[in-house]
Amino acid sequence: MAQRDGITQPWGTRTPYGPGEPWPVRVDSHLAEGVRPEDVDRWVRSAAVLHSNGDGLDIAVADGRIVGVRGRADDRVNHGRLDPKDLFGWQANASPDRLTTPLVRRDGELVEASWDEAMALVVERSKALLDEQGPSALGFYTSGQLFAEEYYTLAAIARGGLGTNHLDGNTRLCTATAAAALKETFGCDGQPASYTDVDHADVIALFGHNAAETQSVLWTRVLDRLAGPNPPSLLCVDPRETPVARAATLHLAPLPGTNLALMNGLLHELIAHDRVDHDYVERHTVGYADLEKMVADYPPERVAAICGLSAAEIREAAELLGSAERLLCTVLQGFYQSHQAAAASVQVNNLVLLRGMLGKPGAGVLQMNGQPTAENTRECGADGDLTGLRNWANDAHVAELAKLWNVEQSQIPHYGPPTHLMQMLRYAENGTLRFLWVSATNPAVSLPELRRVRSILAQERLFLVVQDAFRTETAELADVVLPAAIWGEKTGTFTNADRTVHLSEKAVEPPGQARPDLDILLDYARRMNFRGRDGEPFPQWHDAESAFEAWKRASAGRPCDYSGLSYAKLRETSGVQWPCPEDRPDGTERLYTDGKFFAQPDYCESYGRDLVTGAPMEPDEYRAMNPDGKAMLKAAEYVEPHEPPGEDHPFALITGRTIHHFHTRTKTARAPQLQAAAPESWVEVSDTDAKRLDLHEGDWAEISTPRGRVHARVRVGGIREGVLFLPFHYGYFDTDRDDDRAANELTPTDWDPVSKQPLFKTAAAAIRRAEPAHREVPSADRTDNGVEEELR
Repeated sequence: MAQRDGITQPWGTRTPYGPGEPWPVRVDSHLAEGVRPEDVDRWVRSAAVLHSNGDGLDIAVADGRIVGVRGRADDRVNHGRLDPKDLFGWQANASPDRLTTPLVRRDGELVEASWDEAMALVVERSKALLDEQGPSALGFYTSGQLFAEEYYTLAAIARGGLGTNHLDGNTRLCTATAAAALKETFGCDGQPASYTDVDHADVIALFGHNAAETQSVLWTRVLDRLAGPNPPSLLCVDPRETPVARAATLHLAPLPGTNLALMNGLLHELIAHDRVDHDYVERHTVGYADLEKMVADYPPERVAAICGLSAAEIREAAELLGSAERLLCTVLQGFYQSHQAAAASVQVNNLVLLRGMLGKPGAGVLQMNGQPTAENTRECGADGDLTGLRNWANDAHVAELAKLWNVEQSQIPHYGPPTHLMQMLRYAENGTLRFLWVSATNPAVSLPELRRVRSILAQERLFLVVQDAFRTETAELADVVLPAAIWGEKTGTFTNADRTVHLSEKAVEPPGQARPDLDILLDYARRMNFRGRDGEPFPQWHDAESAFEAWKRASAGRPCDYSGLSYAKLRETSGVQWPCPEDRPDGTERLYTDGKFFAQPDYCESYGRDLVTGAPMEPDEYRAMNPDGKAMLKAAEYVEPHEPPGEDHPFALITGRTIHHFHTRTKTARAPQLQAAAPESWVEVSDTDAKRLDLHEGDWAEISTPRGRVHARVRVGGIREGVLFLPFHYGYFDTDRDDDRAANELTPTDWDPVSKQPLFKTAAAAIRRAEPAHREVPSADRTDNGVEEELR
């Protein structure tokens, strides 16, 4: 076990290996200053909670407090390695500004209250609105960081207890497109490939996926393959010169908003040069003729003009993809947060299917997640999905869930698709949604067009409940704040981006009166007196393990089958991939190895949507199109971004992440090493643009869009001409400056028509050199005024 400097060596030292060989073990650790391994009282099983990789780790406990972490050598995901956020993020648990008692708003101020008083206010408002307006007055907005048991409980309360259609997760901002793309192609969510495919691939293509900073242990695995014999070739598609781009065999830097055109061009070349596995396509897919017809209109010369690339680059990329014997493709936010997000991501699925690269070692697709438990949010039904990856439009699926919960089928709203977050905001803005419960997320920094978001959340007519561990920017606007226990202070399971389930055990007590999210939700259900059809308390479970057993029953027979898992097994095995039914208790490494998909009309999770308009497909239409449940090749025509650069705003602005922070820095800003490594925001400008505008490294700059302006220091280089980059992590707290620095002041209220994922990659922007702004921080005062601007 080696202490590692995770800041200057974010990916650690190389342990090279060749194709088909096991990835060597390297155990990383970090203990608090002055703590020796022999000082540790016990090591408690868990996994990483500040990214989606799912690194298995142990929590070091001494004298009743967390004092460090170490990677688990036997874990299937990381083989002992930890990333910078793994190594240092645990320090947030002991931050002196943790919320330790409930807060309620009195006379415009948040003041301390008892749990009984706080929950009484929440229940009183809930019941009053149910009587006054019905379930549609209440909504819930949750996270990608809770446990499966908590998401399942929240879904049961919202859908089966209250009967509201308004439940979504902040996975809407990061991985809604992953789920949508998988449904469109395979009829159901669930990653087809596995991280172990890195060990076998001869070509790895990363589409809008800066793995070096978003999943750095996975990138470490790729680096070790690159350092070994017979390394894979890498294709990177990203407008920035990321570490992935610098390591790539070929780097394509398309203009933001042109991903679909690029993918159509690559598919055009594969078909034109007969790089298609026709036998696989004929036996296992539908839709080839329509796809072939569509991409015929996207020759390299046309695509090059759209994307700002050369035709030669497109041909070279297609040759690399077309000649691969074991092709692994990954996708993330660069594709997901754009105006044709689902359409572009589906074309990556098409690429894998055309090449017959599915269900075998080294071949497949990973539509990646950004958060540690985003997969759980989706599969448990705590966002726009029906619990157990069931189909909202299939009455038999709704009836099955009602039977599991022992509630009337009519109690579960299924008159239309669930309400996505951006629509929930509109309902709150117009006054029809009057109650919003936000758990473990910070929308006052993370959502687009923050001026509008603050105005909505601050309305007197909206009763805002915030359940968090810290007094975030969103908590400052709340009517009730509930102090929550976090990772290391509670027990539960969570599932990473390649379907690996880990158990996270309670290591220490939460501070003060903070409670696990599960306990808070169950307390609410009991106070609301929710009952099943037989009069028994609903939900019927009472703690983490009983909730997990209930979730197993809900998942049984569905694609995300957990029925062969147990806490006992997860205490013995470090990571098991679903589906894990009782007859396959060791889990499933890859999906679709037999060419059979979760797409049968009576079984599929979704009947699909039109990739351009988002219009849902009718059940009979789906049945006629895909009666045998094959994989679906879906084509889409490219359309320009909704807000292209122009004379006043000549740049395309993209936002994103840095390796040292997670989301709005609620935890990582409280880890001294991570905060010191990236203490403030910056703007990335190309060398050419910086020279033309007389911008220099370290200058203050003002970046503006039609929605607002922010200030940041200039970083010159590392991005293509005509594009600006801002990290989105920085809000208004923890700063001695009063200038705007939240990137989402600038992003538009707009979303992909299929996945409903907001757009963070296609704003039109301007930049100029400026002194730091000196004006008051946006007020948290509560008002009755909503922003009148309509949602597009």
